[in-house]
Amino acid sequence: MSKDCFICDKHTGTINTVGVKIFEDDYVYVGHIDKGVRPSYLGHIMIDLKRHAPGLGDLTIEEANAFGQIMARVSKAVKETENAEHIYALVSGNSVAHLHMHIVPRYPNTPEEYWGPNEVYSWADAPFGMNEDIVKVCERVRNYLEENSDEES
Repeated sequence: MSKDCFICDKHTGTINTVGVKIFEDDYVYVGHIDKGVRPSYLGHIMIDLKRHAPGLGDLTIEEANAFGQIMARVSKAVKETENAEHIYALVSGNSVAHLHMHIVPRYPNTPEEYWGPNEVYSWADAPFGMNEDIVKVCERVRNYLEENSDEES
């Protein structure tokens, strides 16, 4: 854990975020993005490396395996449970120097000018919600992962 790291603080329970845990193992933690008092884009999932490491080049082989596998599993789960037509993935470590990935769905009927992981936020008809809606998304994705864990190993 690192001092003054939002993601490390989230994992130690120093700060609370919306939703519920979707998945956790020795290497990764998966939950929904939290926009604070503002509504969040539903289905915008965060995959955090549990160990404080700034970027992809800092991963161990075990962490890389876990990170890649959960990225694929969560992407499929969001696509299936939220009826997304496309999944965007952004690996980050810039604004918060702790490796994490954004999984952002694109929903049917999204106008092409709003295609992209950041652009979907500008679409007026995009599905946004607060904690109650976020918890429902988290539960659907978590249940899908649990119900399909044997198929994906």
